[in-house]
Amino acid sequence: ACFGLRLRLRLAATTRLVSGYEPVEVSVSVGWSMERYQKLEKVGEGTYGVVYKAKDRVTGEIIALKKIRLEAEDEGIPSTAIREISLLKELQHSNIVRLYNIVHTERKLTLVFEYLDQDLKKYLDVCEKGLEKPILKSFLYQLLRGIAYCHQHRVLHRDLKPQNLLINREGELKLADFGLARAFGIPVRSYTHEVVTLWYRSPDVLMGSRKYSTPVDIWSIGCIFAEMANGGPLFAGTSESDQLDRIFRLLGTPTLDIFPGMLDLPEYKPDFAVYPAPENLGHLVPSLDPAGLDLLEQMLRYDPAKRITAADAMKHAYFNDLSSAIADGGK
Repeated sequence: ACFGLRLRLRLAATTRLVSGYEPVEVSVSVGWSMERYQKLEKVGEGTYGVVYKAKDRVTGEIIALKKIRLEAEDEGIPSTAIREISLLKELQHSNIVRLYNIVHTERKLTLVFEYLDQDLKKYLDVCEKGLEKPILKSFLYQLLRGIAYCHQHRVLHRDLKPQNLLINREGELKLADFGLARAFGIPVRSYTHEVVTLWYRSPDVLMGSRKYSTPVDIWSIGCIFAEMANGGPLFAGTSESDQLDRIFRLLGTPTLDIFPGMLDLPEYKPDFAVYPAPENLGHLVPSLDPAGLDLLEQMLRYDPAKRITAADAMKHAYFNDLSSAIADGGK
């Protein structure tokens, strides 16, 4: 069993799996002083900057401060970024990390989020054989529920990965960094100069598509689904071309019948190496039952238009035995 680190999921007792969402009225305004927050410790360095655990001196609440570092610091914060981030204040859902406040000082932007003490990446690091089935199913459903809410509000993530999925001791999963890709772009290298991972990027995006829509997030969820089941990434590429090749090797090279739109993509090459398509995905994720494999296959379709939607995925037979405490928990 995988119950490492500080996380203690009580998923066996279905009485309190995911609590119903109770909106917390938090005043959110641009321009509060940073003096309101007491930094406690640095907890990470992400794609866009440094994250601190901090305390709100007014409410006493523990919160997370995400200090945005922009490439062109001498130019200040783009007004478009401010607008995009301001929209995120409207996203209030139990499976989305709550944005409490935006502090905009000269040439710096600090986002004040609710604090969760764990992310899925760290949790998977100690779960080398994958998650137990009830936990896997719960996490996937909550991920889909959060994504469905955001897609309904016309917000994409575009950079979904286990590091952006936060979890707490009650077994709740919440999506972080929503909208930041649109506001700031996805840099080639992160704040720490680590190459931003390509492992969860869809083939159409890898082939240069700029028509970002909801299916880009669904592909990423499929990759995360398989990783939660296996304990390791499904497609661990080292470059865009290597990532595509790994996908083709495992899923078969797409034909124009399967994905006619790829002919128009900038990085499409008629001489891609040709690999046969497998009969099903059972060899890739052996721990999944037939319903799970069917859902995964619908997420990992080459043609974005044919990928399942988050709302439809939540209704899939794979979740028929999901606890009502989880199914009814998010609002």
